[in-house]
Amino acid sequence: MAVPVDRGAEQDLEALEIELLLEGIFRRYGFDFREYAPASLRRRLRRRMDGERVRTVSALQARVLHDPVVMERLLLDLSVNVTAMFRDPSFFLAFRSKVVPLLRTYPYTRVWVAGCSTGEEVYSLAILLAEEGLSERTRIYATDINQVVLDRARLGAFPLEKMREYTQNYIRSGGTRAFSEYYVARYDGALFARALVDNVVWAQHNLASDAGFNEFNVVSCRNVMIYFDKPLQEHVHTLFYESLAVFGVLALGQKESIRFSPHEGAFEELDESEKLFRKVR
Repeated sequence: MAVPVDRGAEQDLEALEIELLLEGIFRRYGFDFREYAPASLRRRLRRRMDGERVRTVSALQARVLHDPVVMERLLLDLSVNVTAMFRDPSFFLAFRSKVVPLLRTYPYTRVWVAGCSTGEEVYSLAILLAEEGLSERTRIYATDINQVVLDRARLGAFPLEKMREYTQNYIRSGGTRAFSEYYVARYDGALFARALVDNVVWAQHNLASDAGFNEFNVVSCRNVMIYFDKPLQEHVHTLFYESLAVFGVLALGQKESIRFSPHEGAFEELDESEKLFRKVR
């Protein structure tokens, strides 16, 4: 007689397996995904399980802990988020009109792009700041948990097929030049000018476990915290609060907010719809 399948017990077992895998990754490699949103984690783990052709999280754990190459592949699945140059053009319009005038009042500006992934946001801000005449007195710190994507971002090479989309985004974001002036086409890739990122420091940083490292005038972390659970979101809100200078600007993604965070009262809204907040105390 067949044993009836208890779906609830299977889900509980998978949750336990995921907990053990994440603990193992933290102890073995130092990457902390233990407070990431469960639904997003589960989707990404299943994608890697399919890629490794294993049926259970426990089988994936065995490969990850014993083979750093498998860990690198999993890290890409866990840390690379959807991104594009000048994503949400209205955000960059608001940045030009409401943040740039504030930055002009400083002799020198520090900008932190946290969770920069493959660098599209970094190059977008670098272009914007160059067009506004601020690049020579601005230092951008671009960080991500994943060294592989940081190395890719540093190269400044993006798929040529994306340039039409990125050009439209750039125009809608208030760009003042021909977007094609910023890159050269090489085979099937677009290589962006090195001068754009002369003022960029690329560094590995884990929002879940690493401390702040400077005092910034702008912190941009868009569409990253949606993958975190509530306690980790609150931890990162505190990290950004402590990392911002008074009157510094926090930029979040469309589905993110500082409402109900421990530091909600310390910010005023610069632009509610574009999720730009200014630290006032």
